Amino acid sequence: MAYIDYYKILGVDKSATQDDIKKAYRKLARKLHPDLNPDDKEAERQFKELNEANEVLSNPENRSKYDKYGEHWKHGEEYEKAQQQQQRQYQQQNYGGGFSGADFGEGEDFSDFFQNMFGGAGSGFGKSSRGRASGKFKGQDIKAELNLNLRDAAKTHPQTFDINGKKVRITIPAGVYDGQQIKLKGHGNPGVNGGPHGDLYITFNIPADPNFERIGDDLKTKVVIDLYTAVLGGEVNVNILEGSVKLKVKPETQTGITVRLKGKGFPVYKKEGEHGDLFVTYEVKLPTNLTEKQKELFEQLKNS
Repeated sequence: MAYIDYYKILGVDKSATQDDIKKAYRKLARKLHPDLNPDDKEAERQFKELNEANEVLSNPENRSKYDKYGEHWKHGEEYEKAQQQQQRQYQQQNYGGGFSGADFGEGEDFSDFFQNMFGGAGSGFGKSSRGRASGKFKGQDIKAELNLNLRDAAKTHPQTFDINGKKVRITIPAGVYDGQQIKLKGHGNPGVNGGPHGDLYITFNIPADPNFERIGDDLKTKVVIDLYTAVLGGEVNVNILEGSVKLKVKPETQTGITVRLKGKGFPVYKKEGEHGDLFVTYEVKLPTNLTEKQKELFEQLKNS
């Protein structure tokens, strides 16, 4: 694996805080997201590298391994364990049963781990056939972030995305919330020496919506009504997540009055058919650019 400077990809220094890394990732993710750059192969490549960099640097443990092992960070712990095992075998073979000339020869039989990682050379430790390393290690877990808007989060739908060049397809249940994390077992990096794959952890990012404020499974919104509707009563169209509904406005409705629309809020996670409520707050808009005649009518109302 060629060395990739993840800090450079994110545009941060090695001394960057976790908050710095998160902000840098979100800024670049919005800029390079495939939805905003259709048919742009270079943006797609950069977006993949960006996700890879974030998977490593946003996890303090992975970041520490990357800083220590560079391109071999995924197998850092396995490397150390295999090296320690090689040392123990060397001591047992040589100090427990005499020296063997084959242990230091040019054609020594290195463990599968060192052969896979370093081509079978340069480890500094030999091994006889009876000391063959066979430990299996689980692959590295992967952490990824998935951006959803509020309306996408409100419906069950399939989603396909790339993880290390692999297409992963999942079904996102309606009702997921910002910061929620799900685990996909066995979708992480491959194991070592035939060990199982790691797992994939996906965290959902749901930015604020311009029309709705989500509080748990409930939604809050505002609707503007004119003075005449506020005074005399009437009807107003209110947008919901899917479409709109007509809402009756009582006479003499004041700014700040809130009404509840039961069952018109956000879907409840993994409870099909259940929804929170929608709370609608009225804002009364005063008329402007009145004619002289209209002003006179208001004066009559004022003095009546």
